Amino acid sequence: MAPYESDDAQGADRGEEARSGRRRAARYAVPVAVVGVAAATIGLVPALADSGDPDLPRITAQQLIQKIAASDVQRLSGTVKVSTDLGLPDLGGLESGLTSGMTSGAGSGSADPQARLTELVTGTHTLRVAADGPDRQKLSLVEQGAEYSVIHNGKDVWGYDSKSNQVSHGTAPAGKDRRAEPPATPKDFADEALKSVDDTTSVTVDGTARVAGRDAYKLLIKPRQSGTTVGAISIAVDARTGMPLKFTLTPKSGGAAVLDAGFTEVSFARPAASAFAFTPPKGAKVTEREDAPGKGAQRPGKGLEGIQGKGLEGAAGPTVLGKGWTSIATFDTGAKGGLPTGAKGGDAAGFLGSLGEKVSGSFGKGTVFSTRLVNALITDDGKVYAGAVTKDALVKAADAGK
Repeated sequence: MAPYESDDAQGADRGEEARSGRRRAARYAVPVAVVGVAAATIGLVPALADSGDPDLPRITAQQLIQKIAASDVQRLSGTVKVSTDLGLPDLGGLESGLTSGMTSGAGSGSADPQARLTELVTGTHTLRVAADGPDRQKLSLVEQGAEYSVIHNGKDVWGYDSKSNQVSHGTAPAGKDRRAEPPATPKDFADEALKSVDDTTSVTVDGTARVAGRDAYKLLIKPRQSGTTVGAISIAVDARTGMPLKFTLTPKSGGAAVLDAGFTEVSFARPAASAFAFTPPKGAKVTEREDAPGKGAQRPGKGLEGIQGKGLEGAAGPTVLGKGWTSIATFDTGAKGGLPTGAKGGDAAGFLGSLGEKVSGSFGKGTVFSTRLVNALITDDGKVYAGAVTKDALVKAADAGK
């Protein structure tokens, strides 16, 4: 008998409503192809509870991935803590200016979801989340004395910044990807990581844990390739529902996690309908968006294989070199002399240039900008090579490209 088969049987008794919910939730599921990954990749040793951790039935990585794929959590509410430590230098006010320039000119106080949720790339943040099926979600970024919320209710998507009293309104994406906000929860990140599982990856079960008061199994994902900056990804999976409760990505260099997103509290009861109701407050400035949030949104994946769209200053989309965790995205900015120096980026480019490391090879000369996870090489003839790989791997890719 598979672990928790009794839970699945109970779910079957919910009748047609549950089956309908599963059809609506198809877009949330990890691709079935992941379940069929070769046994050489998936660890077959059952998990045993560590001392002090919950004593759960034995389960293999293959079974645990199947449990995640079969998970059908439609309704929940809770609090998520997200911590990101890329090891970026303190740029003072420049950092916010750069972020603003990367998000269609939306600056401080903007209510646009794509602009505001880029704040999650640095520091520690508290999010309140709620969901009631594919047509109703709410995500709130809680700050000192203020709150920013994205509310998806049917066809409407609202962004509201309480501090500036600004409102952004748009239409939810149609089709399979109807989510209105960028990835922010453990499930969002876990789904992307699991899509990356292939023969370049080792997947095992690493014991059990308690997360947000719930028993969980720990799934451990590790690159088999050398040359990547990714050390490991740990996913805590709710033992009853199969939903990821915590996602942790640690770099190969060690130290604190680059990304740690986990529930501190969670409930699977249906949230009140009022949680998704929104009317612009009196006196609020309302901006209508032409493009739905989430259109063209970048979701993290293995290496930089998930990158889509344009490069800098309208450059053509990137080409991906290599495979797996050592894949490198490259594109030509068309800007000679290294860093692009557009109308908005001249001063910033000069400052960032002083932070990079000068390198050279048969490709010529360039500058490498390093974080604890993603590194990028900008050559003096305007080409960019970037990935979750080492500096040496970038230089080697640039040499091979000549």
